[in-house]
Amino acid sequence: MTAALTEAAGAQAQIAPHTPQIPRATYRLQLHGPITLPSGKTARFDFRDAARAVPYLARLGISTLYLSPIWQAAPGSSHGYDATDHSRVSDELGGEKGLRKLWQTAKAQGMTIIADFVPNHMGIAGGHNPYWEDVLRHGQASRYAHFFDISWEPLKRALSGKVLLPVLGDQYGRVLERGELQVVRIGGALGLRYFERTFPLSPRQNAPILTRAWTLASQLDASPQNEEARADLASLALQAAHLPRSQDNLTSEDKQSRARETAVIERRLSRLAEIPAIAAALDTALSELNADPTRLDQLITEQNYRLSYWKVASEQINYRRFFDINDLAALRIEDPRVFEWAHSKLFELIKEGVIAGVRLDHTDGLYDPAGYFQTLQERAAEVLGVPYAAGGRPLYVLAEKILEPGERLPNWPIYGTTGYDFLAQLGGVFVESGNEEEISGIYRRFTGDRKSYGQTLHDTKEFIQRVSLASEVNVLAEHLERLAEADLRWRDFTLSSLREVLREVIAAFPVYRTYVRLDGREGGDDAKINHAITDARKLNRELDGSLFDFLKAVLTLDAPDLESRERYAEFAFKFQQLTGPVTAKGAEDTAFYRYGRLLCLNEVGGDPAIFGTPPRTFHAQARERGEKWPHAMLSTSTHDTKRGEGTRARIAVLSEMPQTWAAYLSHWGKLARAFERELPEGARAPSSVDQMMFFQNVLGAWPLSGALTDLPERLSAAMLKSAREAKQHTSWAAPDAAYEEALDNLIRGLLASSEFVDSVKIFHEQISSYGAQNSLSAALVRLTSPGVPDTYQGSESWNQALVDPDNRRPVDYARLQALLRRTEERHAKDPLGLAAELLRNYGNGGIKLLTTWVALSERRSNPELFGLGNYHALSGGKHLLAFSRQWGDQLAVTLAPRLTYSLTKGQTPWALGEVWGSRTLALPSGAYRSAMTGERFRVRGDKIALAKVLEFFPVALLIRE
Repeated sequence: MTAALTEAAGAQAQIAPHTPQIPRATYRLQLHGPITLPSGKTARFDFRDAARAVPYLARLGISTLYLSPIWQAAPGSSHGYDATDHSRVSDELGGEKGLRKLWQTAKAQGMTIIADFVPNHMGIAGGHNPYWEDVLRHGQASRYAHFFDISWEPLKRALSGKVLLPVLGDQYGRVLERGELQVVRIGGALGLRYFERTFPLSPRQNAPILTRAWTLASQLDASPQNEEARADLASLALQAAHLPRSQDNLTSEDKQSRARETAVIERRLSRLAEIPAIAAALDTALSELNADPTRLDQLITEQNYRLSYWKVASEQINYRRFFDINDLAALRIEDPRVFEWAHSKLFELIKEGVIAGVRLDHTDGLYDPAGYFQTLQERAAEVLGVPYAAGGRPLYVLAEKILEPGERLPNWPIYGTTGYDFLAQLGGVFVESGNEEEISGIYRRFTGDRKSYGQTLHDTKEFIQRVSLASEVNVLAEHLERLAEADLRWRDFTLSSLREVLREVIAAFPVYRTYVRLDGREGGDDAKINHAITDARKLNRELDGSLFDFLKAVLTLDAPDLESRERYAEFAFKFQQLTGPVTAKGAEDTAFYRYGRLLCLNEVGGDPAIFGTPPRTFHAQARERGEKWPHAMLSTSTHDTKRGEGTRARIAVLSEMPQTWAAYLSHWGKLARAFERELPEGARAPSSVDQMMFFQNVLGAWPLSGALTDLPERLSAAMLKSAREAKQHTSWAAPDAAYEEALDNLIRGLLASSEFVDSVKIFHEQISSYGAQNSLSAALVRLTSPGVPDTYQGSESWNQALVDPDNRRPVDYARLQALLRRTEERHAKDPLGLAAELLRNYGNGGIKLLTTWVALSERRSNPELFGLGNYHALSGGKHLLAFSRQWGDQLAVTLAPRLTYSLTKGQTPWALGEVWGSRTLALPSGAYRSAMTGERFRVRGDKIALAKVLEFFPVALLIRE
């Protein structure tokens, strides 16, 4: 990092002399061990594979590898967000040794590493998380019980002191009757097996089994040589019976002692089990137990968990999850002990320089995000050995945070978001907002859906609370009832009425969450709470108005005394942890799949109700980011985006041609009728909404290469996920085989129809170059705007991906390396000729690779200019997004055409030369070099003709010489 960058970053953080390593440009890599692809092939991309890509990425102009989670995760994890041990680097990725080798390789190229870290939750499936297994074994007596957010005393008394495990495929009684639950012995450990999963047993409850085995051992073999072993077995039974109970109020020392004693029992039992007579006695005792459902049920009932039918999870689960995923249990990272454990390996790697920064996943799920960020920076300063001042930022930290339109990022000690806000702002630039009514009318006529997106979102947020997250709402309602009961003014409120008012206010919440704290709140939080309360009150006039008054008082900490205020704050923190998941599930995972007006707007960080971003709005947002968050990440594709940036860019072109779109839609709708099916209840399938989404997806993802081999499989998988996420005709929880078969049949049937395929090809040929133009323009803007540009793996070429796992497919780095090498060689000799060649053959992605490489090369050559330079909007008319970056005498100008189908009236594939007519761009006088084509321009009179600058290449980056 240059001296100027260091000085500016240090001044903003208000600490000296240390400043973190600010990335110049990042490249996201999706790491994973061996996984099976939809094709049936096995693939992996671990630390060693990442190291092989480093020389290519360095030549591309990348400064920083941006790694998906690197921590020990569930075996076979394809993403790493199901970490089972934060204190270890993943063995499947190559372990800590592999990570350090990757670091050395990167360092040799002058590159750094930032890693994705997941502070909110852990994976608990399959028995692979030792901390969760210990909680299941010991309950509240576990050394790790404080790790997880478990309600040990829920309203359902049968769950008192237990963790609900909704893992059974049927009602518990039926599972028990069928003998699917069996107690087994694995060496000296006893467990409860359910098919492939073995649950630990409470060591105290093992005493009756050991006692019975002792009796049997005496009967089976009373020989003197085994007398000592039988005595040891009796001793173990007595030792287990006298272990402290899980429900006892144990100190930390007591819990450690109980764990050590349990380990001793298991070791001794393992040695005893090596004696044939003892092993036979143990196995006979287990056989007797497994053959007696009454005794077996009694044993299971005494465990620290309650096994249940998986369908009860939404209403009864009593541990906080990541969204509604039962296999991801939330961590209580606000507990200092948990924080220190979870970050121990991370801080070690930061101290040694292996990790230069952190991307934090799902920070809105944290109990106190502001407090977490502060603690993280304080501890980072400590391990780095640098002084720390309040608000300082010694570590480069980015937070995954969705900002709703108009919402501002709180002044946290971080460097910004991971870029979903930028993604939405930039994506809207390529949507023709003037055609909103026509596009909306087309959608209504084709689908019959007359709801606004706002109405759809309100419905889905209510639906999520009643179905997927009902248990979380129930826990919160019980908490609110206890607060009401303690105050004479509110004690007559019923649990059901409090639950209802909670649902309605959360459904009306305008943002993902607020950040109320006991010692204050973020600016605007009160207004957001008031907004939700007011809207919910208007929509629910039948509810007692004082319910809303009470909830508002609690959420704003309007309490009569300090003790009440503290109790209100505890509730408000929990409330804030719930609004985020409800909004995320309601919007990104439901409403986005129900409302299909224009799918390029249905993206993480976006709002489908906002039909386009005016350039002036984009400029204002870019300028503000440059002033307040100059090192925030800029993203246009991620591992979580619903569609790749190229797919969205092509779909956006539809907003410019509503009449043509309507004609094709009508034709395709008629062809689709031959493949519709009548379901048993009389409805036609698939629905018109699903069909419209399919038509947009097929157009957006249509391969530029023309190879359609895997397209039916990809589209079928994406549309199956879409239909299940919508939760209207089928769902993950209750799949409707008939509907899903009808959907798959329509997709494959149409793609096997020559009439449909030929029609799509014609339409694709008509708009693909305009989609490519949008994609090129967006890439150049991302790479030259204020912030740190991130390139998602493979997106330096075309990215026509659909939703995950389609967007996480392997990247052909060998092809990209060869393409970059040829690009470098040709650009050095004949940049203008190269540009013309790549434009003619734009389908191979070389034109986007050139744009990416050139822009990143300029960032590398001019780090202050692009890292710190002032942002100035330039006026080039409706069809051009133009701006300059200036640092001292250095000046760079970005010209990114937009809405070029409208500009060219669809007559020429690219907006080049004379298409721009007499349009000009105001620029300071001087000599300029086109970084893309090598052309030189002399600006006199403060204006330059766009037809001249954009004569040979569809985007331009001008550097003043």
